[in-house]
Amino acid sequence: MKKVIFLVSVCLLLLNCKGKDEKDNGKLKVVTTTTMITDLVKNIGGDFIEIDGLMGAGVDPHLYKASEGDVTKLYNANIIFYNGLHLEGKLVEVFEKMESPTKKQIALGETLDKTGLIGSDYFASNYDPHVWFNIDYFKQFVRKVTQTLCEQDPVNKMEYLKNEAGYMGQLDGLKVIIETKIASLPKEQRILVTAHDAFNYFGEAYDFEVVGLQGLSTATEAGVQDVQRLSDFIIEKQVKAIFVESSVPRKTIEALQAAVKAKGFDVKIGGSLYSDALGDPGTPEGTYLGMFQYNVNTLVNELK
Repeated sequence: MKKVIFLVSVCLLLLNCKGKDEKDNGKLKVVTTTTMITDLVKNIGGDFIEIDGLMGAGVDPHLYKASEGDVTKLYNANIIFYNGLHLEGKLVEVFEKMESPTKKQIALGETLDKTGLIGSDYFASNYDPHVWFNIDYFKQFVRKVTQTLCEQDPVNKMEYLKNEAGYMGQLDGLKVIIETKIASLPKEQRILVTAHDAFNYFGEAYDFEVVGLQGLSTATEAGVQDVQRLSDFIIEKQVKAIFVESSVPRKTIEALQAAVKAKGFDVKIGGSLYSDALGDPGTPEGTYLGMFQYNVNTLVNELK
């Protein structure tokens, strides 16, 4: 019933919204969902777009629900960039209500070649949506964002292409830094245990065995059997550290640590990783580049 009421409210809000010009103040109005996508679009669009990111630091996109203010932003946008692959599950119906010939909606994850994606039975898309942890996939996001902005705002095309070239160079530099850091960690120690399976693409790219307590989506809760199973795995593999996530409650990993200790083995909580959201604005971790480097430094330093 609540779902029906919400959708009706969305429809009424759309009917009551004032019409808008395709471009206000000479700038494209762009709305983004996750903090990773917001940071990407800012790097490409610069001062030539007006951007509204719906989600902030520490926000879990799996559970995020649109507010009335969000609906207004989405309605007034020229372009909506979102991850797709059912990451923003509770926003999908809102996006469907926004469909219009004059509004571009780009699910960046849906533009990737599906043959390279990791399968998942937990999502309606049947793919793991955490694709930004493969830098090469994120670079494809960059190309799609640049292409879309150039098509919708050809006057500033050269600026967008210039920004793309600069950002791509930074991403290539990040890859070198990450690969060098990870090379210092022996392969047998590359075991990443976190609250949920957000790091499978990272694991695939850098030869980490990734195990999540909650599975791929934080919408599912870990049970007693999950905790016991994973505690046995940690003891068997002699894992030195497990990690909490900035967008997932700490208690799940603390319960796992307690279960391991009850069986006579000590495993430390190695720190907090950024998974489904970036860090606070104005900090290095508040950018995709800084987040990725922070995560890798934390992992390698704690697992050695």
